[in-house]
Amino acid sequence: MYAGLRCGELMALRVEDVDLGASVIHVRRGWDRKEGAVATKNRKERNVPIAAVLSDHLDEHLLSVGWAPGTCSAPPPRAFGYTSAMDRAKKAWKDAKLARLGLHEARHTFASPMIAAGVNAKALSTYMGHSTISITLDRYGHLMPGNESEAAGLLDAYLARAASDLAPASRQSCTDSTGLNRVQPDEITHG
Repeated sequence: MYAGLRCGELMALRVEDVDLGASVIHVRRGWDRKEGAVATKNRKERNVPIAAVLSDHLDEHLLSVGWAPGTCSAPPPRAFGYTSAMDRAKKAWKDAKLARLGLHEARHTFASPMIAAGVNAKALSTYMGHSTISITLDRYGHLMPGNESEAAGLLDAYLARAASDLAPASRQSCTDSTGLNRVQPDEITHG
């Protein structure tokens, strides 16, 4: 929910892929239940930022398995048990009287607060591991802020700033300090 990784990427994650100092998870591989470690879905490695809430959980988990920053040894690479992890998750959801949420839904959940926080679509696309930004926009575009009135307000504010930037200099002369012609504020037409 806080990293947006695919199930296979979670299964292939190794201790050395988690860099708490730099606050990133290095997504370097995926996991196939028959083949083991494989390339990521789109064959691109990526870094996913670690939010403070996730960092706290990861730090606690790494310490509970006996790993500490700077140690040379890490547990042997193996995937976590998907079935046992899902069984524990289902029990937790049931005990909390909440609807079950699977790993892929958790991936989608990651995108929503990222968008609400103002993360740009290109960065989110990279963090999610999408091969193109159009995948991100097609899937999550409806969550992105903006509508006609907001767009009009943004345009109005931009035009007001542009007009005020031009006003003092253009009243004196049609050229600015670089010698380039500048548009007079009263020459801006409404088209």
